[in-house]
Amino acid sequence: MSRLLTVEKVSSGYGLTTVLRDVSLHVDTGEVVSVVGANGVGKSTLLRTITGLVHPTRGKIAFDGVPLAGMPAHAIVSHGLAMVPEGGRLFPFMTVLENLELGAFGPTARGDARRSLDDVMALFPILRERREQLAGSLSGGERQMCAIARALMSRPRMLMLDEPSLGLSPKMLEKVFELIRTVVAARDLTVLLIEQNVGDALAMADRAYVIESGRIAKTGPGSELLHDPDIQRAYLGL
Repeated sequence: MSRLLTVEKVSSGYGLTTVLRDVSLHVDTGEVVSVVGANGVGKSTLLRTITGLVHPTRGKIAFDGVPLAGMPAHAIVSHGLAMVPEGGRLFPFMTVLENLELGAFGPTARGDARRSLDDVMALFPILRERREQLAGSLSGGERQMCAIARALMSRPRMLMLDEPSLGLSPKMLEKVFELIRTVVAARDLTVLLIEQNVGDALAMADRAYVIESGRIAKTGPGSELLHDPDIQRAYLGL
């Protein structure tokens, strides 16, 4: 497998507050990599730093060998890196279809917009039924599906998901994680998953990183970390 994303000794934060401290990780092509940890430890800041929404104060980030430092967020998407933000962040007063079409705004994705729309409607049949419905009227699980589908409209090589389980019922949470597995298999996608639902995130990960207080505390295969006594005690209540 080739190295797709590299984060090397990155520190970043907001104003005078440092959130991430010397974080290093990598994602290889075809992998599902999870970053897990409690609330407020820097998981979302990591994704925002990778996508150019937060600028690192030190360190290097590269996607497929291309440095991302200083690159605007829309250009990063055009390189094949798409993020589903926490909560989905749909446009509530636009229809499902209009939200999906916005996902294909880039010059590369625009030419394949019709085929991409057919693809995501096949993956998420409920969105075909809801296509003329305002996005703000969707249920929590449907909004998450729409947000993932919108990201797929950009035809990414790598999908980054920020807390897809947020606010979902246990039943819907299970459904959304199953849909993520379906999307990964159908699209042969590389995925970086940021999640506080540690058990599900580790279960589906090829590799995982545990972040604590802005630093990487542990790393290893997802299956090994799932059975790590320290992880079970700290995050799984075992």
